[in-house]
Amino acid sequence: MMNDAFPTETAPAAEKQFELASEGGTEAWLCVLGAFLSIFCTFGFLNAIGVFQVTYQAATLREYEPSDISWIFAVARLAVGSGSHLRTTRRHLWSRLRTLSLLAAMHLLAQGLGFGIGAGGVFTASMVCLAQWHVRRRSLATGIATTGSSLGGVIFPIFFPRVMDQVGFSGAIRYTALMIGILLLASCFVITSRLPRKKWDWGVQWFDLTLFKDKQFAIFTTGAFLGMWVIFAPLDYLPSMAQEHGFSSTLALYLISIVNASSIFGRTIPPYFADYVGSFNIVTMSAGLSGVCMLALWLPFNYHSSHAATIVFALAYGFTSGAFVSLLMPCVTKSGSIERLGLRFGTFQIIMSFANLTGLPIMGAILNRQGGADYSSLMLFGGIGSIVGAAFLIVARYLLGKKLRTWKV
Repeated sequence: MMNDAFPTETAPAAEKQFELASEGGTEAWLCVLGAFLSIFCTFGFLNAIGVFQVTYQAATLREYEPSDISWIFAVARLAVGSGSHLRTTRRHLWSRLRTLSLLAAMHLLAQGLGFGIGAGGVFTASMVCLAQWHVRRRSLATGIATTGSSLGGVIFPIFFPRVMDQVGFSGAIRYTALMIGILLLASCFVITSRLPRKKWDWGVQWFDLTLFKDKQFAIFTTGAFLGMWVIFAPLDYLPSMAQEHGFSSTLALYLISIVNASSIFGRTIPPYFADYVGSFNIVTMSAGLSGVCMLALWLPFNYHSSHAATIVFALAYGFTSGAFVSLLMPCVTKSGSIERLGLRFGTFQIIMSFANLTGLPIMGAILNRQGGADYSSLMLFGGIGSIVGAAFLIVARYLLGKKLRTWKV
C-alpha cells in the first residue's frame, strides 16, 4: 500500500501513456471550460459567504451569534469535500439542528447540506476528468479552471445584493439558482472523460487511511489542512469587520469581490510558473505569504482602520490564497500514481472538508470570546495557522524532492 501511495522515480505505466498521448486539443480544453463553469457555480458561490454572513446577521438570523451562522457555510464546505461520507458526521449535524429554530435549520439543510452535496459531486467529477486530459500542463489547466471560483466570488457578491434590493431575498435566490442551473447544464455538454467508462461499483472505495502510511503524503495533507483551516477567514469576516470600522455596506461587500478578483491572477500566474519550477515549490511559498499577509497587513487594521490599507490587503491576500488553493490538486496528483488518483483525491478532499467544517466555527467562537468587536485573536489564529501549514509543506516538498532526486517538485 505504501509504495502504491507514493510516486516512484520512474513514472507509472499509465502516466507514461498519458505523456505519449498528444496533450491539448479541442476535447481537452473544452474540459477545462466545463470545469471552469462547474467551479464557478460551486466554489464561486461559496466564496460569496461574506454576503450571506452580513445579511443573516443583520436580518434573517440576527438573533444568532456569528459563530452559529458560520455553521451553515461550514457544513456546505464539508459536504463539498465529503459527499456520501457525510454519514460520519450525522450525529454532529443532528445535534446542531436540534439547537436551531426551524428557519435556521432550513438554512442549514438547504444552503449547507443540500447545496454542498450537489456541489461536491460536480466539483469532484470535473477535476478528475480535467486531470485525465492534462499532464504536462496540469498545473496551468487546473489554475485556469479554478479561476471560476474567483470569478464567481467577484460576480455573486455584486449580483446577489443588487437583485435582492429589487426582488427581495427569496427572489434573489431564485435568480441565482437559475443562473447556476444554466451554467451547470452547459458544463455537462463539454466535460468528457479520457478514460473508458467503467461499470458502476457500489463498493468503490473513496477513502483510504492506508495512504497516510506514506510519510510525504501525510505531512503534505497536514500542511494543506492547516492552510485550508484558516484560509476563508477574510472572505467571511472582512465585510462585517469593515462595516464596524466605518466602511459603507456597499464597499464592505465589494471587498469580497476585490479579494476574488485578485485571486484570478493568483490562480493563473503562479500555476503557469509551477509547470516549470514545481507545484510544491509554489504552493509552499503561497501558504507562507498568505500567513504573512494576515499578520502584516490585516492585523494592523484592527487597531488603525484605513480604507486604502484594507484594499491593499484584499488584493495581496487574494493573490497568495488563490495560488495556494489552485495548486493543491496538482500536488495531490504528484504525491502518488495516476492509477490511484481518484482514491487519493477523494481521501484528500474528505480531510480538507473537515478543515472547512471546523475552521469557520472555531474562528467565530474566538471572535465571540473577544466580544465580537476585537478581531485580533482571529487574525493571529489565521496568520499563524497558515505559516505553520507552510512549514509542513516545506517538509513534504523536501521528502518528495529527495525521493525523486530533483528540486522541481
